Amino acid sequence: MRTPASWTRSQAGRLSPERRRADLERLGRDVFDVVVVGGGATGAGAALDAASRGLKTALVEARDLASGTSSRSSKLVHGGLRYLEQLELGLVHEALTERGLLAGSLAPHLVRPVPFLLPLKGIWERGYYGAGVAAYDVLATAMSLGSAGAGRGGLPWHRHLSRAGALRAFPDLDPRVRGAIRYYDAQVDDARLVVALARTAASLGAAVVTSAQAVGFAREGGRLSGVEVLDVESGTKRTVKARTVVCAAGVWSDELARMLPERTGMAVKASKGVHLVLPGAAIRGSAGIISRTKWSVLFIIPWDRHWLIGTTDTEWDLDPAHPAASASDVAYLLQQASDVLGRRLDVSQVEGVYAGLRPLLRGETEETSKLSREHAVVRPEPGLYFIAGGKLTTYRIMARDAIDAAAAHLGPDVPASGTHLLPLLGADGYAVYWDNRARIAKRAKTSVATVEHLLRRYGCLAPQLLAMIAEQPQLARPLADSEYLRAEVVYAARYEGALHLDDLLTRRLRLSIESFDRGTRAAMDAAALAGAVLGWEDPRRALEVETYLHRVDAERRSQQQPDDDAAETARLAAVELRRLARARPIG
Repeated sequence: MRTPASWTRSQAGRLSPERRRADLERLGRDVFDVVVVGGGATGAGAALDAASRGLKTALVEARDLASGTSSRSSKLVHGGLRYLEQLELGLVHEALTERGLLAGSLAPHLVRPVPFLLPLKGIWERGYYGAGVAAYDVLATAMSLGSAGAGRGGLPWHRHLSRAGALRAFPDLDPRVRGAIRYYDAQVDDARLVVALARTAASLGAAVVTSAQAVGFAREGGRLSGVEVLDVESGTKRTVKARTVVCAAGVWSDELARMLPERTGMAVKASKGVHLVLPGAAIRGSAGIISRTKWSVLFIIPWDRHWLIGTTDTEWDLDPAHPAASASDVAYLLQQASDVLGRRLDVSQVEGVYAGLRPLLRGETEETSKLSREHAVVRPEPGLYFIAGGKLTTYRIMARDAIDAAAAHLGPDVPASGTHLLPLLGADGYAVYWDNRARIAKRAKTSVATVEHLLRRYGCLAPQLLAMIAEQPQLARPLADSEYLRAEVVYAARYEGALHLDDLLTRRLRLSIESFDRGTRAAMDAAALAGAVLGWEDPRRALEVETYLHRVDAERRSQQQPDDDAAETARLAAVELRRLARARPIG
C-alpha cells in the first residue's frame, strides 16, 4: 500500500538528528526569504505556507514543536458554534471552511468527527438551540459546496433527542434533562498536527530546527537583516540572515517585542485553560457534552480510551512556559462536570491534568484597541511581522495572512497561497489505507487493531513503522502496557524531531496525561529506545529519566496547591533540560 510519492515526501520531511545538524549549518550559511519564529500550529503552518510558495524558509523554535499552546488545547477542530450565537458569521464561515478542509482532505488521518450533545433544561431551549445548530449545519453544507477541497468531512447533520434518547446516548447524563440536540464537530491530536505541518514544510525544503531560541534581531545599515538564534542544545549562537521575519510565538510575542526599539502596536494577554483527563470507564456515554457554566463553557469530550474535561478561562500573568493547574482549577472542573452528570466525579479518577495559555489580543493603540480572540498581523518595521491571536482551527488562515504580508515585502513574483490544496504528510490516500487495514494487518502479521492505531496517528506513513517492526519484532511490544508501541518511540526520535524524553512522552505520545503514573513507568524503556537513535550514553539517559520524573512530581505537587502563585512555585521546582543547557551544554 505504499505510494512512491508519499514515501519520497516523508523521507524529505524526515526530522532526524542528522537533518537537524544539517539545518543548523544552513541557518548560519544561507540567506532565507522567510524565517519563522515559533513552532506551534501557526508557526509551523506559516513555514509550510512559505515553503509551498517556493520561498527559502527556516523555522526556529526555542523548545519543542507544539510545546506551548498547540499541545494543550481542547483538541477540537470546531466551526465556532458559540460565534454563531454572537452573530459573528464571518468567524463561523472561516472556521467551518477550515474544519471541512482538515477533515476532508488536508489531514483526515488526524481529524475525525465527534458527536456532541447539547443538554436541554427547558422547553424554550429546544427551539433556541435547535435553530442555531440547524443554521450551523446549513452553513457547513454551504461551505462544502462553495469552497474547493472543503467538504463536511463525513460529519452528519444534527438530530433532536428526547429525554430517553439523550440518556441512551449518554447514560451518565443528569436524569433531570429534558432532552438534547446531537450535532457533530471534529477533534484532532493537536501536537501530531503540528508535527505533520513541520514535516510537510521540511519536505518542501524548509529548515526546521527546534531547541533554537530567537534571542535578538540582527540589523545591517539600520534595517532588519535576520535573527540571532541560540542553539539551546550546544550553547552556540549564530546569526540567521533573512529578508523577512515572521514571529508566531503566541504568548511569547510580547517577549520578542521587547527586543525591538519601537512598540509593535499589539500586545498578547494570556488566558489559562485547564483540562482534566479521565479513563474511559469513569463516564458512561457515547458522545461529548457541551454546556454553558457561569464562568466558561464546559466540554466533556470522548478522547480515544479517555475523557477530556475542560476548560477554565482565567488570567495568567506568570511564566508562560509552564502554566500550572492548581487544586482549585481541578476542583472547579470536577464540580462543573458533576453538575451536568448524574453522579459525582472526584480527584481519584483523574489520570492527567494539563494547562494551556490562549494568546488573546489586546491593543496598544486606538487602531488595535478592539482586538480580541481574532487574529491579527502587525508590521512594527519593514520586513518584520507579528501574527497572534486566533485558534487552532484557523491556523492555516493565520499562516496564510502572515506570509501574504511577508510576500508583499518580498515582491510581486511570490505566488498566492495554495495550502488549501496541499495534504499534510500522512494524508495521501488515507481512505484507501483505512479500507484495506485488514489486508495490511495480514501482510504485516499483526492485528487489525494495531494497524488502526497506527493509521489514526500516522496515516499512510504507518507502513514505515510496520517495516521497523518487521526488522525488529521487539518494537511491536507496548510501551509500559500502554496503547503505544515501542516502535513509536524510535520513530519519533528518528523521523519527528524529538530531542528529549519529555518531547516523547508528552507530545509525540501522550503518556504524560493519559496514564495514572503520568508515563513514569515507561520512562526507562523510552529513554533507552530514543537514546539508541539520539546517541545518548548511560549518564545522559539517566539524566533524561531523572529530569522527567522530577517534572511529573512537580506537576503533581502544583495540582495540590490552592492558587496560581503557589502552583507555579511548585511547578518551577523541576529543572528543564533545555533551560539547563543554556547554562551548560548537555551531552
